[in-house]
Amino acid sequence: MSKAFTKETETEEPEADSPDAPDPLPQGFKNYVTPNGLRLLRDELDGLRRIERPKVVEVVAWAAGNGDRSENGDYIYGKKRLREIDRRLRFLLKRIESAEVVDPARQKTRDRVFFGATVTYADADGGVDAAESTLRIVGIDEASTARGEVSWVSPIARALMKAEAGDVVELTTPNGARRIEVVRIVYEEG
Repeated sequence: MSKAFTKETETEEPEADSPDAPDPLPQGFKNYVTPNGLRLLRDELDGLRRIERPKVVEVVAWAAGNGDRSENGDYIYGKKRLREIDRRLRFLLKRIESAEVVDPARQKTRDRVFFGATVTYADADGGVDAAESTLRIVGIDEASTARGEVSWVSPIARALMKAEAGDVVELTTPNGARRIEVVRIVYEEG
């Protein structure tokens, strides 16, 4: 059979989302994002469109000109990378389009925990985790545990929502229920 009628590689996978792709928005939830989070999404989109994708297209075009594509690693990898970039571009466009910007600096009720709050809390029962911890409640796409940011739909953020300083809330964890006390609430620029 002619190679013109076969896949370029037998290991080519379907267009399904990759396992490391960000989670879709939970059904019925809005895509809240801070102004900084929206800027980061737009920056990533711009970088993919203007810098990374054109470079990969150039490599694929060069590799395609080298002849047999079935064993050409640059071509095969480049095509796979283009699919990944295009999938990420579609994802970013949908997220930016559905984003509802919430500026924490404009929060009027600053004595309660809402989206964008930086919350300091401690274990109310004085257990092993009695030391104070701080987290910031942000949008799904901007959450990063390394930076101390959690998604507003995460279990801890949902437990803390609408709490005031001094309130004790119950957090359900895989290890059982845990009581945490809100120590301080701060709202900063988005």
